Amino acid sequence: MSTLATSLHLFPNNPFVRTKSVLPTFSTTITSASSSSYPINSNVSLSSIAPLEAILFDIDGTLCDSDPLHYYAFRDMLQEIGFNDGSPIDEEFFINNISGKHNEELCSVLLPDWEFEKAMKFMVDKEALFRRLAAEQLEPISGLNNVCKWVEDLGLKRAAVTNAPRSNAELLISMLKLEDFFEVIVLAEECARPKPFPDPYLKALNALKVSPNHTFVFEDSVSGIKAANGAGMPAVGMATRNPEQMLLDAGASLVIQDYNDPKLWENLQEMVQQKLPISSKIGTTLAWTKHERLTGRNGARKRLRTWMHEVSDFRNHFVVQVSNKVL
Repeated sequence: MSTLATSLHLFPNNPFVRTKSVLPTFSTTITSASSSSYPINSNVSLSSIAPLEAILFDIDGTLCDSDPLHYYAFRDMLQEIGFNDGSPIDEEFFINNISGKHNEELCSVLLPDWEFEKAMKFMVDKEALFRRLAAEQLEPISGLNNVCKWVEDLGLKRAAVTNAPRSNAELLISMLKLEDFFEVIVLAEECARPKPFPDPYLKALNALKVSPNHTFVFEDSVSGIKAANGAGMPAVGMATRNPEQMLLDAGASLVIQDYNDPKLWENLQEMVQQKLPISSKIGTTLAWTKHERLTGRNGARKRLRTWMHEVSDFRNHFVVQVSNKVL
C-alpha cells in the first residue's frame, strides 16, 4: 500500500477522534416515486424557497473531502485486478465514471463481465479499504462548523442523505462529530432507488415533514444534484473536486468552493430575510451577527442597527395608527 501512503500528502496528519455517541435514527420509511414525478434538472432558484424550513446535506464530498480517499482505493484495487490493462485510473476517469454513483451501478460500469455477487464483493472490499484510510485522515469541508452553527441558530431542520453504505455514513458522521446535528439520516440502499433518482431526498422530506418548496440541498455530484432537482428542490453544488461547469450543467442553482464562500452567505442572507415578519428578522439578524463574528466578516453591527431602526419605525407607525383610531 505504499502508493496509498504517498498519495495522502494532500491530507495533513490531523486525524479526527472517533466518538462513541449514539448516531441519529436512520429513516426506514421507504418513499418511492417514478422518475417522471418531478422534473429532473429543474434549476429551481434559491430565492424562490423562502421562508426556509430545512437544509439537506449529502455526505461524501459535501461534509468532508472524502473523494480523494475513494479515488485512491478504487485506483489501487482496480489496478490489482488488471482493469484498464493494469494502468491506474486517473482523476478524470474517477470524476466522469465513478464519483457519486451507487455501488450497484458501479458493478455494471466497472465490472460488466463479472457476476453480480463477485462484483459486489469487490465493492465491499473497496469500501473497507476506504474506511481504513478515512479513519486515519479525513478533512471537513472548510467552513462546515460555521454553517452547522448557523443552521442550529435559526432552528432549521436538517438531514443527511447519502448513496454511501451505512458503515461509511456512520464512520464519517462520527469522525466529523455531527451525531447530534442531524435529525435524520437517509441511506439510498434502504430506498427503492438510489440517487440520481429522487427517492432518497423524497424520503428525507417525508421524515422531516417539510416541503420541497422551502428546502434546499448541498451536493457535490451530478447524480446528487439531479436527485435533488428531481425531488423538487434547488441544489447548491460543492465544487470540492468536480468541475463547476459540470455541476451547473447538472442543474445546480449555485456552485461554491466551500462553506466560507461569500456567494453562499449572500444567497443565504437574501433568502432568509425574505417573507419574514420584523420580529423574526431581529432573530435572524442576531444569528447573522454570530456567523460574521465567526468568519471575520464586517458589517454585522451596521446591519443590526439598520434592523433596529426598522423596528423603531414600525413601532412609531403602529402608535400613530392606534392614536388616530382612538381619536
